[in-house]
Amino acid sequence: MRILAVSDVPSDRWYKFYKPGKLDEFDLILSCGDLKPEYLEFLVTMARCPLIYVHGNHDEGNGRDPQGCICADDRIIEYGGLRILGLGGSYQYREGKYMFTERAMKSRVKKLWLPLKKHRGFDILLTHAPALGLNDFENISHRGFDCFNTLMEKYEPRYFIHGHIHLNYDFRLPRKSQKGKTTVINAFDYCIIDTGEDEE
Repeated sequence: MRILAVSDVPSDRWYKFYKPGKLDEFDLILSCGDLKPEYLEFLVTMARCPLIYVHGNHDEGNGRDPQGCICADDRIIEYGGLRILGLGGSYQYREGKYMFTERAMKSRVKKLWLPLKKHRGFDILLTHAPALGLNDFENISHRGFDCFNTLMEKYEPRYFIHGHIHLNYDFRLPRKSQKGKTTVINAFDYCIIDTGEDEE
């Protein structure tokens, strides 16, 4: 399966410089949040595949959710043989609809015990925020969640795809890293994932 993962900033490659058929190569689009609904609606309209998303910490200001797209927040969605677990939002640094303390995010995870049991785990952890200590920052606004580490350690998903940490914040930040059996991907801007190969 060929997946386009997007997050945080609209990519000119798929929007401003779009040409008909450019998105035909993808079987699935995943959004990690903080993207305007108009951008996601454009992608899902021009592509021949579903778009599954979670909310970012700035999405409250959008006023609405993108039409024609599938929200994965607090649920597991199966598509193309992949089980996708969605947990949007960032670490709470002020009041906001999509901001959470570690305790609140852990509570969201606990409420998913039945879907996790029913689906026998998951293949992709789709979030906005990173995991604590895994390519995050020490400042509270870009801190990761430790419960994401727990999820990866317990269920060993194939991929953990997140946004929030802009790669232009620090040139040393990796696009891809590894935690146990899980490939961790920062989807800032965009990246392409081939589930049979490494991502580009």
